[in-house]
Amino acid sequence: MPFTPGILMDIIPGSRAAHCLLEPEFKYVGNMHGNEVLGRELLLQLSEFLCEEYRRGNERITRLIHDTRIHIMPSMNPDGYEVAAKQGPDSNGYLTGRNNANGVDLNRNFPDLNTLMYYSREISGPNHHIPLPDNWKSQVEPETLAVIQWISSYNFVLSANLHGGAVVANYPYDKSQDQRFRSHRRTVNTPTPDDKLFQKLAKTYSYAHSWMHRGWNCGDYFADGITNGASWYSLSKGMQDFNYLYTNCFEITLELSCNKFPPEEDLERQWMANREALVAFIEEVHQGIKGMVSDENNNGIAGAVISVQGISHDITSGDMGDYFRLLLPGTYTVTASAEGYQPLTVTTTVGPAAPSLVHFQLKQEVVRKPAEHKASGTRMNNKALQKKVVPRATRRGTQR
Repeated sequence: MPFTPGILMDIIPGSRAAHCLLEPEFKYVGNMHGNEVLGRELLLQLSEFLCEEYRRGNERITRLIHDTRIHIMPSMNPDGYEVAAKQGPDSNGYLTGRNNANGVDLNRNFPDLNTLMYYSREISGPNHHIPLPDNWKSQVEPETLAVIQWISSYNFVLSANLHGGAVVANYPYDKSQDQRFRSHRRTVNTPTPDDKLFQKLAKTYSYAHSWMHRGWNCGDYFADGITNGASWYSLSKGMQDFNYLYTNCFEITLELSCNKFPPEEDLERQWMANREALVAFIEEVHQGIKGMVSDENNNGIAGAVISVQGISHDITSGDMGDYFRLLLPGTYTVTASAEGYQPLTVTTTVGPAAPSLVHFQLKQEVVRKPAEHKASGTRMNNKALQKKVVPRATRRGTQR
């Protein structure tokens, strides 16, 4: 069965199709596992709900749509969904339709950047935008490739992917540093540098959900209805860790129902349980700091690095020079740096509501010419000026 492209919708007012300065990009992804269908149905309903409420003049929804560029992918795995749908909710096997048409689990198919990150951390290497392996395209499925290209095309800030089989909000890291634990069925909490922020994002969804926050669901207990992914079980090559390590996007995983393929008559109850949480989570994209990184002529600087003192995970400015850094309320020391420019550091306070606006105007580095030395009175011929060059390979004690 060939790969069928998933549905992708953008919720934007009017005919605005391009990124707007200082307007954050948000995304929801559903149905990554084809047999986990509730997320697919909820995202289709959410799209309709947002459009209808916008037409009705709902102030909250109107403000959200005007201030946020919302991307919705109801089904990342339409081929798997077709297999599961043929079985139906009554006879659906637990794994029927989970994988794509090639039999691959898409949430175990992204490049493993965690291993590279753990090594990089030991040698004080980069803590963000970890480079992809040279042969990564040959190792991923068409759906995974399409999603990587999609998330590389937009400066996404916040995201959630919707699953089923449990009821909990799961946040990174999904993969523990010591994978040997898995063979002994042990788990270990593996926090990101933004752990407190991720916990807050997860709680935003769980407490806005009708019952997720209660903790006891599907025979499992998760305090506050949230969990660190690796603390639950270690997962390699997952999508939420990939987002955090390769892009500017902070993503969590939402497990929304004990039944992976709930019957039609249960959809209304599930929609009412998730509606407020789905909207409230989008609103979380509007926190922390945002602003422009520009040069002395007010031209935006793309790829400028935004570093927050005390948090060893940086983000970068987008193609137009605007950046978005999610942060909890507090006072922070923030530095913007870019190649060829002098870094600039400021101190700013983040409140509990709208993001603080912090702009950086960087000055170009001054390239100083080496000082000229006056010629001495003694003249030397050309032969005396020549220096014997020793090839690097023959130098004593030098290794590549």
